[in-house]
Amino acid sequence: MRKLSLWLRAHPVVGDGVVAAFLLLSLVAESDGRESAPSWLAIPAGLLLAAPVAVRRTWPIRSAYVVLLGLAMTAVTDEGSAVATLVPCMMIYTLVAYTNRRIAALYTVLVGALFLIDLFTGLEPADDVVQLLVVQLVFCIMLGGFCWVLGEFVGARRAYLAEVEKRVRDLEFERDQQARIAVAEERNRIAREIHDVLAHSVSVMVTQADGASYALRQKPELAEQAMRTISGTGREALNELRGLLGVLRNPDEQEPDRIPQPTAANLHDLVDRVRSLGVTTWLELTGDFTGLPAGIGLSVYRIVQESLTNVVKHGGTGAKAEVRAVNDGSRIELEVLSTTTASLPRYLASGGNGLIGMRERAVVYGGTLDAGPRPEGGWRVHAVLPLAPPTHD
Repeated sequence: MRKLSLWLRAHPVVGDGVVAAFLLLSLVAESDGRESAPSWLAIPAGLLLAAPVAVRRTWPIRSAYVVLLGLAMTAVTDEGSAVATLVPCMMIYTLVAYTNRRIAALYTVLVGALFLIDLFTGLEPADDVVQLLVVQLVFCIMLGGFCWVLGEFVGARRAYLAEVEKRVRDLEFERDQQARIAVAEERNRIAREIHDVLAHSVSVMVTQADGASYALRQKPELAEQAMRTISGTGREALNELRGLLGVLRNPDEQEPDRIPQPTAANLHDLVDRVRSLGVTTWLELTGDFTGLPAGIGLSVYRIVQESLTNVVKHGGTGAKAEVRAVNDGSRIELEVLSTTTASLPRYLASGGNGLIGMRERAVVYGGTLDAGPRPEGGWRVHAVLPLAPPTHD
């Protein structure tokens, strides 16, 4: 039952459609029970009264005023019915619960006015006007007041549930944020531990290696002992490093394929792939790019790859790119120039995620990266990576 209730709450047209169908059947039954034939306005008036009930919660104001039009047509035909009394009350309740009091009050006044007009137009000469007016007013006030109070209760309940759901979402978001902060703090702590483990182990290994080189000829047994110490320290450091890096790995990520990472030596293949996409690309390499350290070689490749990717994505028809890389033995200088026919996206000009990633790769190795539009049009990426590793305390 709870699942059915939640489903009906998520699909209000279904439940209200059943009510509308029941009201239409009631109108048909009333018309069949009358001795005289119904007026030609009775059918559209009945449709205008009953059909909007199916969408009263989806479009409360529109459906309410369509019902008001049907009520006015019913007053003209002078063929009153229980449906003509019930449906406007339902709409008063709907407006109070789903809109605001001002709209509901105006609608209530209009409905009351139509009821009074219907009352006066149907009076006979022998009727007591005062008594009928008092009875009608009391009936309208009681019925309208009941619908208003019920709408206030349901509206307050809906507002309370909406506020509770909002607070639950806020608490879930706050909990997730706190979890992310805790994870980030723990990873920073693990990073410091990795630094301490590697600094200690590498220092021991360097010291033992220096001692072994001095004792190799004069005291071979000491050199052998030093080599065993180096081997044991290295294995211990590797085991600790694997454990710490295993904690840092995202548990949601699948195990990546063990394929070699690209290096600067693969720039020719990268440029060929970009050319196959229809972007005219030139590559100019100066110096040796085959013997670079793995990290620097990967950074060179990724910076060029991201730059050319932006050209492919945002360059437009007829885009061209020039890639220049210089290795003078002390540093690597990269320059990617693009000539595009399309305007530069705002998010790229303000520093998108791709530019942030390129800058981070350059900063890791003590380098710099500048990116921005060219005066003659297009885009320029310029990066400098020193080959000497940066020193960190």
